[in-house]
Amino acid sequence: MTRRAIELLLLVALGAVWGWAQESAAITFAGGLVGALAWSFMDGLRARRVMRWLNKGEATRAPNLSGAWGELVERCRKVIKKLEKKAQSSDARLEDFLAAIQASPNGVVLLDSSGRIEWSNLTAANHLGFDPQRDLGQYVRNLVRSPAFTAYLAGGDFGHEIQIDGPGPRPSQPTKISLQIHPYGKKRKLMITRDVTAVQLAEAMRRDFVANVSHEIRTPLTVLSGFVETMQSIPLEEADRTRYLDLMSQQAHRMQTLVSDLLTLSRLEGSPAPGPGEWIGADELLRHVLSEARGLTQAIAATPHDIDPVSGPDLWISGARTELLSAMSNLMSNAVRYTPGGGRIRSGWRLRPDGWVEFFVSDTGPGIAAEHIPRLTERFYRVDRSRSRETGGTGLGLAIVKHVAQRHGGHIEVKSTLGEGSTFAIALPPSRVRERVSD
Repeated sequence: MTRRAIELLLLVALGAVWGWAQESAAITFAGGLVGALAWSFMDGLRARRVMRWLNKGEATRAPNLSGAWGELVERCRKVIKKLEKKAQSSDARLEDFLAAIQASPNGVVLLDSSGRIEWSNLTAANHLGFDPQRDLGQYVRNLVRSPAFTAYLAGGDFGHEIQIDGPGPRPSQPTKISLQIHPYGKKRKLMITRDVTAVQLAEAMRRDFVANVSHEIRTPLTVLSGFVETMQSIPLEEADRTRYLDLMSQQAHRMQTLVSDLLTLSRLEGSPAPGPGEWIGADELLRHVLSEARGLTQAIAATPHDIDPVSGPDLWISGARTELLSAMSNLMSNAVRYTPGGGRIRSGWRLRPDGWVEFFVSDTGPGIAAEHIPRLTERFYRVDRSRSRETGGTGLGLAIVKHVAQRHGGHIEVKSTLGEGSTFAIALPPSRVRERVSD
């Protein structure tokens, strides 16, 4: 027999014995009934404790009961602990999932059936310009004011993405945000956003690059084809023929230089950065580019330039010899080409107090206006297009210098004053330089 049954029988028996002691059958029956009622009351109190505990659902605060109620409490406690572990595991997975979405480069917004924001990651909030905490429960159409988005949301055709303007660093420079809605559940919506500003900028740069290359090649080709047609159709005297051939050679050389610079840029962008293994003497590099510059000024200037080195520390430079020579030669070549004949050009190496080293070229040329300096390293950007073509420039030299400097962990610096001249420098980090130790 169970404990509860024993308790019931014991209380009924006690009540009956009390009634029997009164020598009355009615009182005996009443005593047994009172015992049964007392047991029911006590059992009800135990049941109430169990129900109160179950309502709270706290496995660690189970009531201390025995018998059937104690066994029921123990079984319920085990079930509650198991459910709590499952809930904790589910919460942990949900937190991991939300953390992953929060770290996503794409924006994610969850909308309810009415278009109110249920949840958003920080990326989407930055893309669309709202607060991910403060604006929970707000209608998204009230926060994203773009007419294109309003029409897209109202139209209900979400089979394609749209592009809208997002908040940018300045009102005149908004970001470009790609956005698409995906319906799910009971009329709920998942909204995905991507910042495509860089993609559009890269596409614009690609179009400009193709257009610039086409233009740069078309010009010498037009000249070449024109001279070829002239020489094929008209008898020429030897002097005219020689002059035409010289001009054709110049244009062919110009195209060859352009193709060479394009191949250099392609190689720089497609190959790994040079390691620290190769050390070259700084003075050796300087002598090489100075020799090239003196040869160039003899060839193109009526009055040769005054080209001299500036004495500096005895250094070793770590990097790719061909790349460093290419970058340094471009700076020297620009100085010679853009400085009027007889002008002064100085070049050398110097150590900075912060441990960086720089190769610099200073000239007494016409100088560069401040508004042009930030764009000098753009491909095909020219301050004076006619002057650049006269000197044989391709518009790619400083782009090559910038890439070489960046591949070596450094950067290019430009200082210029109109009418006084310019100084170009390739700055390299301390890891790329060491001083020579005298024997």
